[in-house]
Amino acid sequence: MFNQYPNQYGAAGRTIDRAAFDAGLRQHMLRVYNFMTLGLVLTGVVALLVASTPALYVPIFTTPLKWVVMLAPLAFIFVLSWRFDRMSASALQGTFWAFCAVMGLSMASIFLVFTDASIARVFFITAAMFAGTSLWGYTTKADLSRMGSFMMMGLIGIVIASLVNIFVGSSALQFAISVIGVVVFTGLTAWDTQRIKEEYAEHHGSDTNTKLAVMGALSLYLNFVNLFQMLLHLMGQREE
Repeated sequence: MFNQYPNQYGAAGRTIDRAAFDAGLRQHMLRVYNFMTLGLVLTGVVALLVASTPALYVPIFTTPLKWVVMLAPLAFIFVLSWRFDRMSASALQGTFWAFCAVMGLSMASIFLVFTDASIARVFFITAAMFAGTSLWGYTTKADLSRMGSFMMMGLIGIVIASLVNIFVGSSALQFAISVIGVVVFTGLTAWDTQRIKEEYAEHHGSDTNTKLAVMGALSLYLNFVNLFQMLLHLMGQREE
């Protein structure tokens, strides 16, 4: 995939450049996965802390404040997406960690709705699905751009259907959203993984690569969290 990039050092240089590029790519992907994993850990810790502290979750989830908490992550996503080019690498990282913490606050309700055992079970299922799909996206030689465009259209449909279901409250519609969501976020995981590789090949500079790693981690983080939530709706056991 990367042989199309020009090389000014001749045949011997190509071997050296390719080896250096592959090493840099592996390091970059490792940073992406590390950011994503630490973000998930932060989200989980905050969610568990809030769910286990009545003084925190009662005033949040029993008042209109819950809507602020639920919508706050969207504001962070808009800021990260629109101001990516203007923010420094350190500011971008700080905003990413703040987003993960706020996401944990909004996800604390799952510990109040589903049993701990089913949450743990679905989490490990999600992790296995994510790892396999991301690995495929990293290693495949196929161009996943068309699939990515199709999955993005599916994502728009899921967002619209989810907003409608807030007012309708249909269990059948929620089931359909969850099934389609599993397919969409699984596909997006593979596509985003391949896209992150391609972005690394197109950009250079330590500051830029750090910012790309954070944004790549954000994409994969969102895929993981949404896939987890969709599977939880399908497979989770609710508290009685």
